[in-house]
Amino acid sequence: MKLRLALLLACCAILTAPIASAAGPSPIDELRQNFTVGGEPVPPNIFRDMGDGDLADSGSIIVTIDVKAATGSNLYADPIRRNSTWIAQSRASPGDKALTEEEAYRYIGMTANKLLVVTTSYSGGGSGVFYSLHVLTAEPVRAFDSEGKRYERLNVTTIRSVALGDRWNGDVRIDGNAILITTTGGLPAGQARKPSTMTIRAERP
Repeated sequence: MKLRLALLLACCAILTAPIASAAGPSPIDELRQNFTVGGEPVPPNIFRDMGDGDLADSGSIIVTIDVKAATGSNLYADPIRRNSTWIAQSRASPGDKALTEEEAYRYIGMTANKLLVVTTSYSGGGSGVFYSLHVLTAEPVRAFDSEGKRYERLNVTTIRSVALGDRWNGDVRIDGNAILITTTGGLPAGQARKPSTMTIRAERP
């Protein structure tokens, strides 16, 4: 009897193993690993709305976006293109249709404590291209849709944003819970920037 039970359990394990692996990562794991939703890149213009495009205010006003709803939405329907390791999205500038507004990001990765690190660039159509570093949380959040059915959001929230400067050039990498920023060039306040390094601790508030 014990031998039959053991064989039955072994057969169940063999049969269920391929199903579990074929299912792939959960939506939140996919987002944290690749910054994609269902295999599609998160729209770059979410960062425009999360503060990159608001150069007049000192802090972001919109800080959380459901990237599950944003991906493939009409709000962020402008064409998305890949430029090497950067994902970019452009549209005609609302203030001047003759200008092209562009937002782009490079997903750096996830820290040891599961915070996401993204480098972004924003141009309103002029000569300036303003770079920022975003430290984000990414969490599944339960809610209700318009029909009252349960719905799981994928909320991305900026918990820290660091201005890197106009036409910044450099590199960002993650070491555990530390974010290392190496600057090799840029034009802060109209002056050529000297090479420098900076370390930011990735931590939850």
